[in-house]
Amino acid sequence: MKLITTALVSTVLVLPNLAIAQSADSRYCEALSSMYESYIETAGDKGGSAKPVEVVIAIDKCKSDPASSIPVLEKQLKAARLSLPPRG
Repeated sequence: MKLITTALVSTVLVLPNLAIAQSADSRYCEALSSMYESYIETAGDKGGSAKPVEVVIAIDKCKSDPASSIPVLEKQLKAARLSLPPRG
């Protein structure tokens, strides 16, 4: 019984921290997406080239899976020699 109580208390204390981390990652991912959209020319009225498929997927997955999207967007922004926004 004591083991179950300890496990429940631990879970209750850890879950809010995980939610905060996920929302911070989501916000950072959205900032990267916004920066990409603002500073890198893409197809449309600017006459640029189409977005790479991996970038389109990363932007779409920012809210559901920011951990996999962030490295893709960071790589593209670094390749364009842009400074990344602050994280967190």
